[in-house]
Amino acid sequence: MSSRVISQKAAVSVVYAGAMFIAVMDLTIVNVALATIGRDFHASAAGVAETVIGYQVAVALSIPAAAWLGDRLGPRQVLLGSIAIFTAASALCGLAGSLNELVAFRVLQGIGGGLMTPVGLTMLFRAFPQSERIRASSILIIPTALAPAIGPIIGGLFVTDVSWRWVFYVNVPIGVFAFVFGVLFLADQDHPVAGRFDIAGFVTSSLGLGLLMYGVSEGPNTGWTHGPIVASIVAGALLLTAMVVIELRAKAPLLDLRVYADRLFRSASIVLTLTSVAFYGLLYLLSLFFQNGLHFSALEAGSTICPEAVGVIISSQVISRRIYPAVGPRRIMVAGLLLIAGVAVVLSFAGTGSSVWLLRLILFVMGFGVAAVFMPSQAAGFATVGAERTGVASTIFNAQRQVGGAIGVALLTAVLSALHPEGTAAGQANIPAFHTGLLVCAGVAVAAALAALTVRDADAAATMVRPRRQSPADVATEAVSTDS
Repeated sequence: MSSRVISQKAAVSVVYAGAMFIAVMDLTIVNVALATIGRDFHASAAGVAETVIGYQVAVALSIPAAAWLGDRLGPRQVLLGSIAIFTAASALCGLAGSLNELVAFRVLQGIGGGLMTPVGLTMLFRAFPQSERIRASSILIIPTALAPAIGPIIGGLFVTDVSWRWVFYVNVPIGVFAFVFGVLFLADQDHPVAGRFDIAGFVTSSLGLGLLMYGVSEGPNTGWTHGPIVASIVAGALLLTAMVVIELRAKAPLLDLRVYADRLFRSASIVLTLTSVAFYGLLYLLSLFFQNGLHFSALEAGSTICPEAVGVIISSQVISRRIYPAVGPRRIMVAGLLLIAGVAVVLSFAGTGSSVWLLRLILFVMGFGVAAVFMPSQAAGFATVGAERTGVASTIFNAQRQVGGAIGVALLTAVLSALHPEGTAAGQANIPAFHTGLLVCAGVAVAAALAALTVRDADAAATMVRPRRQSPADVATEAVSTDS
């Protein structure tokens, strides 16, 4: 009996793309259903918000252990196990009979999401040599860009025409496909042998990150001066400070922070964090701006944001194949961030009379800037990180992206709350507050562009290789091999 064995580059890409898609889409699709969930369970807005906060805190708690578990159990086992947890928890969320059940299942879902993203990224970068990292990033950016853009559209359709439960059920077929495909075709990879589990590092990093995520996520809703919020943020910051001291002194740290001594990784990490603040904050703000400020329907708002993902997908292929090998990461990232900032400034002039198609064109153009930042930062960031540190580097990278996204949403929520965008009945009175928020996003993007100037193209030289043309025999060998 013959069996078809897919190359590991293709296998890891398919499994990780599926995992990333459901993990990233979850950040936006659930928000659309919160009001309906509250009505069905007769819960307050604060109670319903626990479904989002519980998930984010669970992700923060589980991320620090991802690299150690991958080395201890094997990255393939952890990736497939986390996909199974996320998928099963998604189904349970859809079946929840009460708000407490939904929150509990969301926590379980967050544990799976917190593990599968860093472990999957580690496998992806181990499968692709440095000369092909930009190719891997061009694959990775598609689900990363597409999922948050179409999430509100799908969520709006489900909530309006079917049921809020389908914002969770939609993860199941994708998760099952990724899991089954991985079981059939994904091979384990060589990986470092895990040492003794660093309990002190895990407690301080997980609790610190979890408390910080809780405070940042809940602060805009409860109030930044509210006692529990202040205590959560302060305690989180102190625990993370303690974690830094403990991990730098440990012989076998759970999170080897010495990876920050790598100049290129450090610079790329700063750029990624600031970009996540600007990008995820901007997506969050635009969804509110189009619906509450410009009075678009949920479907119309989602379809207006979606062209951004199309721009990302188109431009990522050009950047990865032509521009990155010739130019390098620094100038591409600076140009992309300035483009994002420019788009945010242009959108700050939008009003109720603005053309929907013009807004879609503007966001399509912004997609070029998004691809020009996320893709080079991921490809170049690991260029000088040794193979033995790929796992911990991807864990730290993803933790920063999660925190950056949460800070972006919190920052923009705080801006809108401070300016009382819902303070009057007239929609026109809301628009200046949204305009201010857009300018804040532009400012963060400019700060990220300044950080990108510290990236040295020479450090990323190993990733700046123009892909060679493959013969049909090469393609056949790489894509599919047949054993008898």
